[in-house]
Amino acid sequence: MPVEFLGIAATHDGSEVTPRSGASFDKDYTLELARAHQDHGWDRVLFAYGSGSPDPSPAAAYIAARTETLQLLVAHRPNVSYPTFAAKTFATLDHISDGRLAVHFITGGNDHEQRREGDTLTKDERYDRTREYLRIVKKIWTTHEPFDHEGTHYRFHDFVSDTFPLQQPHPQVSFGGSSPAAYAVGGAEADIYCLWGEPLAQTAEQIASVKAAAQAAGRIDTPRIQVAFRPIIAPTEELAWEKAHRTLERIRNRKAAGPLSRRHPLTAPQNAGSQRLLAVAAEGERHDRALWTPTSAETGGAGNSTALVGTPETVARALLDYYDLGVDILSARGYDLLDDAIDFGRHVIPLVREEVAKRDAAREAARSAEGNADQATDEAAVRHAS
Repeated sequence: MPVEFLGIAATHDGSEVTPRSGASFDKDYTLELARAHQDHGWDRVLFAYGSGSPDPSPAAAYIAARTETLQLLVAHRPNVSYPTFAAKTFATLDHISDGRLAVHFITGGNDHEQRREGDTLTKDERYDRTREYLRIVKKIWTTHEPFDHEGTHYRFHDFVSDTFPLQQPHPQVSFGGSSPAAYAVGGAEADIYCLWGEPLAQTAEQIASVKAAAQAAGRIDTPRIQVAFRPIIAPTEELAWEKAHRTLERIRNRKAAGPLSRRHPLTAPQNAGSQRLLAVAAEGERHDRALWTPTSAETGGAGNSTALVGTPETVARALLDYYDLGVDILSARGYDLLDDAIDFGRHVIPLVREEVAKRDAAREAARSAEGNADQATDEAAVRHAS
């Protein structure tokens, strides 16, 4: 199966290791980073969402108009707009981008962050709302006749859009989470299911949960699986580990100077995904081939925070371990966003793509050989019968 690489469409140069140097939306930096991804082999970039951050949709439109092939993943929280409005917004953006859009729907795992924009629902209520929201948006994208909706969270009458996505039947729907409620919603509704970087065994368990939820929802297909990491690479293993420990020290220094994020608490996170990352970190610093957890522990398991450390060859092999589990979208961003995007694109992405092509060719050859063997057996049976 093909493999895709997802990077970050940051709107400024700040990260966990350094404060931003300018405004929260730096047009020049946003475009430079996006073009670096496009020019160095990445498939798509994520425009993240935060209660006080620049709006990802116009930022994505800005990049769509100034790139040619880079695909766009726009994060969206259902609490910030009515689904009729969101469906039209994303259909329009799909046309602006010439069909390069996917949408990542965020239920919200932190009550305090949600309440910043007036969302007072409980976590279970938020998941219920997200399921309803997704179904409405997808129906608007694909329905050309007026319809009414009377649901738990949304009610409207005689609505029909005159703005439909360029992609048919609609842009891909991305979703994430590590709780049973998340598996249920994403397994039923998502085209892509997103996980944070855990050890291989735990990742396999989560993939099984997503597949079981999709089957329980009556689907004959399952969402594609995406897993996210923070790669730390260098020409030798020794240099990579020195860089990893320097990165950890930079995170600590950054924390001492002020909060890393207003969106995520550094202790006692509410969301299951962060709780799982902290549990993995408590089990040990190193897992499997290259997974390293101190960066996650230091940031409270905040989102994509577990690292893969090593030479490009080591990190590529580690990513291929996840590919072999069934992960075909690999999300990665470094700590020095621009330089790390270029280095990863130059030194890791080609190695992974080359090996995936070899594995796919080997699988195709094995299937062909199996088919030929079956045909030979059938022909032999026919000759024997005659």
